[in-house]
Amino acid sequence: MSDKTETVSTLENAMQLMIQTFHKYSGDEGDKYTLSRAELKVMLTTELGNYLGNAQDKDAVDKVMADLDANNDGEVDFTEFIILVGALTVACNDFFLEYNEKGEKKK
Repeated sequence: MSDKTETVSTLENAMQLMIQTFHKYSGDEGDKYTLSRAELKVMLTTELGNYLGNAQDKDAVDKVMADLDANNDGEVDFTEFIILVGALTVACNDFFLEYNEKGEKKK
């Protein structure tokens, strides 16, 4: 091992945070490598409340679960979780690009 302290890049840090966040909520009930419907709801309201608004709506959580649960096992695994994060990131990027373009046109 080297004595030099390794610096973690911004992207590596983001990846570590996604892994840690998933495992923070998974396994409270049932399989420790998946999110149940209840665990997903807690994660959505706690971690994505600012972007998703009010995830207290049971129908909204059920819709997210149905859309994410590609293998229809009633749980969201890490791959399905990453698809959610990726889709939300794309949506946010598109929103901010559009927002910035509108702002530039006003100038």
